[in-house]
Amino acid sequence: MTIQGQVYDVPLSVSQEDSYSRREDLRPLEEWQNLTSKYMKKIQQRRKTWLMVGVSSVPRPDQNSLSYTLLSLFRATSKIEQKRLTVLVHLADSDLTWLRETTVHISSLFSPQILAGQLLLIHAPSDIYPTVDDVRDKATQAEFYSKQNIDHAFLMSFATKLSDYFLLLEDNAFCAPNFVTHIHWKVNAMRSDPWVMLEFSNMGFLGKLFHSRDLPVLSHFLLLFYKEKPLNRLIPHFRTLLAQKNPILCRPFLFYYRISYFTYNDSQKATPVRKKNPYGPDNPPGAIFTDMKVFDVHFPWEAYTLDESFFWTHNVSAGNHLTVILNHPVNLNRVQVLTGTIVDGKYALEKGQVELGYDPEGMPQYCTSFAVLGHLLEGQMDQEVFLRSLRYNVSCVRVVVKANQLGGLIIRHIHLWEENAKEAEATESWR
Repeated sequence: MTIQGQVYDVPLSVSQEDSYSRREDLRPLEEWQNLTSKYMKKIQQRRKTWLMVGVSSVPRPDQNSLSYTLLSLFRATSKIEQKRLTVLVHLADSDLTWLRETTVHISSLFSPQILAGQLLLIHAPSDIYPTVDDVRDKATQAEFYSKQNIDHAFLMSFATKLSDYFLLLEDNAFCAPNFVTHIHWKVNAMRSDPWVMLEFSNMGFLGKLFHSRDLPVLSHFLLLFYKEKPLNRLIPHFRTLLAQKNPILCRPFLFYYRISYFTYNDSQKATPVRKKNPYGPDNPPGAIFTDMKVFDVHFPWEAYTLDESFFWTHNVSAGNHLTVILNHPVNLNRVQVLTGTIVDGKYALEKGQVELGYDPEGMPQYCTSFAVLGHLLEGQMDQEVFLRSLRYNVSCVRVVVKANQLGGLIIRHIHLWEENAKEAEATESWR
């Protein structure tokens, strides 16, 4: 397979070759290359930076998700670091209203970065997508990740030759301070060791670093197998094909998800986290952080959703935590934490406590003070917040492990109830 003058041998099984030969719903690779090069003529006249951060964004229930991500990204970089950095955002949806509103919103917030050439917004023509089924109007998992793969193939194809390295982020992420400097140090430390992908997060495809010279073949790889697997499962295959057998995890991790809004499995349609009932938990928007082990299934943020998903880990140590950092301080009147399986309580947290945090600082934020709300009994805690000193202006909720525990651990739910306006007024009048 020839791609932009370089020859790469990508082994395909017979079934994969047959499958690809039947795909008539996507433009041939030659047409894709011509389409991309048309948009690259002017952009390649720009100065080349050391790092390109690529983000593909689609409409989300939280309409400010992308702007929060960009705000975190630019706040986490110094002026010197920003000279090494370009951020490329692919607005990957055909809804003209959403495109117009998003472009206007981002332009108003980040006009200095746009004028300085540090932030680029692009949109792929609709004719690069499959024509048999409009995957953007469907809801099954396979159709969702097919579009996601094509979105990112276009993003990577566009980013070719604009930088030395390419960092893949998502549009609902927090960035650690000075992440550019940390990545630069790690790349220099790896000079004598060949690598294809460095991982600065262990969640999904967030925080994956590539050589920009590999982007053409990576984008074509995604186009070849866009229907086969989700992006976070295709990328490891690409890594192994280019002879990096094992993942290279770079600690401390520099990128985290803000929150997850959708859940999928192989047989269900993609559905948003269901709306709360009048008596159900509120779970205000926030970001999830943990120092426990994270695997390819059942991620930390799943403990904070309002569906039946959960976070799974194992072999936790005293002091490990799962922390919800809320976007804005809230007044809480009830907190519920459930661990272990529903039927028999297996994999529950044997010794743990729940803490409320206050006075957030930094970017990404962390709470500077915590107070113990209660202890888990048989892996559960359901407690109202009576003390005025605890319930007001809560910015963090933290589940803390109090003793080493071997084996699996399921954190099923972290549920938060906000104090509503009527309750607040009654409390104030009572005072």
